Amino acid sequence: MPSKSSARLAALTVAAVCSAASTLVLTSPAHADAVRIHDIQGSTRTSPYAGQQVTDVTGIVTGVRGYGSSRGFWIQDPNPDADPATSEGVFVFTSSTPRVAVGDAVSVSGTVTEFVPGGTASGNQSLTEITRPTVTVVSSGNPVPAATTIDSRSVPSRYTPPGDPAAGGSVNALPLRPQKYALDHYESLEGMNVQVADVRVVGATDPYTELWVTVKPYENRGASGGTVYGSYSSQNTGRLQIQSLGAVADFPKANVGDSLTGTTAGPLDYNQFGGYTMVASRIGALKQGQNERETTDKQRRDELAVATYNVENLDPADQTFEEHAAAIVTSLRSPDILSLEEVQDDNGATNNGTVSAEQTLTKLTDAIVAAGGPAYQWRSIDPVNNADGGEPGGNIRQVFLFNPERVSFTDRAGGDATTATGVTKVRGKAALTASPGRIDPTDTAFTASRKPLVGEFVFRGETVFVIANHFNSKGGDQGLTSQYQPPARSSETQRHQQATLVNAFVQDILAEQKNADVIALGDINDFEFSETVDILEGEGALWSAVKSLPKSERYSYVFQGNSQTLDQILISPSIRRADHFEYDSVHINAEFHDQISDHDPQILRFRP
Repeated sequence: MPSKSSARLAALTVAAVCSAASTLVLTSPAHADAVRIHDIQGSTRTSPYAGQQVTDVTGIVTGVRGYGSSRGFWIQDPNPDADPATSEGVFVFTSSTPRVAVGDAVSVSGTVTEFVPGGTASGNQSLTEITRPTVTVVSSGNPVPAATTIDSRSVPSRYTPPGDPAAGGSVNALPLRPQKYALDHYESLEGMNVQVADVRVVGATDPYTELWVTVKPYENRGASGGTVYGSYSSQNTGRLQIQSLGAVADFPKANVGDSLTGTTAGPLDYNQFGGYTMVASRIGALKQGQNERETTDKQRRDELAVATYNVENLDPADQTFEEHAAAIVTSLRSPDILSLEEVQDDNGATNNGTVSAEQTLTKLTDAIVAAGGPAYQWRSIDPVNNADGGEPGGNIRQVFLFNPERVSFTDRAGGDATTATGVTKVRGKAALTASPGRIDPTDTAFTASRKPLVGEFVFRGETVFVIANHFNSKGGDQGLTSQYQPPARSSETQRHQQATLVNAFVQDILAEQKNADVIALGDINDFEFSETVDILEGEGALWSAVKSLPKSERYSYVFQGNSQTLDQILISPSIRRADHFEYDSVHINAEFHDQISDHDPQILRFRP
């Protein structure tokens, strides 16, 4: 995945213009007489009054957002109708700091607009708003309408209805069925004052002052208290994002497994970074859980330990080298071979043609020695400038670190950024034509993406082939709360192509040596149940060893409150059949608010 912060910053730069440009255009009359909020919201996701001028819409102010690019306030009708599908709240977009206060009774005239966070191309649902408002404060100090409780009983277990084929798979025009589908339930509360109580954190506090909770504590519970995403049809309906209307300094710094005790309450919003979001005016007290950073077992003398770790755009200017070194030495127990992903060049995002990562790797390996670890050597191939995707100028690449006291690297000349390595036979066994080398680096499957790095290692006289991968990111996929259901996963097309080539390369090795020990590992950017992994495993060439873990432990990344597997180690039949391997997903980052990477490392121990 691209880093959360880089993706978020890119989106925030365009957020200010989205309110004008990213609106859902609907055909409707030009004007409407005074209407109630539930009339504006209607019983579908889009307002029957979209595009119309409305006058004298009354309600009580339940929340005021005076910051960011989406300034405005929420109002709610204190006298609801009897239809559970129609929300009684709506957001009034003012663009400047609102001159109202919570408890004000107001009368609002303006234009009903369907704003699409992230733009219409994102596939997101729209948010019903009143824009270009004229606001009259009728009275102040009124009681705020009681918050509607969101809990395990109110949220249905089914996530969403299937989209309408006649509308390209969109659910926008479908009648809301809030007692049957979770997304319909949340939509029926859009803009209303809602509350949750005694909820567990399933997504740690991030740099943007937000976290995720679940109102369903037993829904696919992870080993450390998260919510595990185990299939495309198991979206986890209890997840809810929490932001705050209060001071940033007062927002809890929570880890997965912590709890917010008591009541957390505020208006229910919808945004491009997770869909339905409570913008809390009141946040429950933080109660720390039992989640602690993990340490894996030390490999035995006759075991080879192979690990993968995405170090998230590591460059010499970063302040995390000591922490990464401590993670490698202490949490991973100094693996014999370590595949690193997202190692940047020597000047990071400075886009001046530099491609060498010598300084980055020297700084990291020196820090490892200082932390009490081995004097790792490394092998890598510098990419063509700006040809491998990632942050422009950063030139991220995969790197092999290896402990020369435990394992040796077989160097064979010829590998470079654009030359493909191949498989041959030497003394009756499979061998690489270039080591380190790249798999099909000029194939279109790897356009603007990382090319697989393959190397040949020897441990106690046995050859082990290791393929370090960082597949195409999920950027551009529609979100789980998209208006299109099921959401499109356009990015997986390229990952399928990449997986096909890696699988073919592994089969080439196995054709030369049936019992060869082959490991394909890295940031696969896809799930263990995905078609991408099915392709990698094709013809029995590989098997994702994370599937040897209980389902509650199968995750390396937390996204929008879903604990999921992106980083994997796949093994050839000789390793799997020997039945003496151990696999560990070492949870040191993804569940913690003070993470040094957004990925958890994975490690495999086995006897070649």
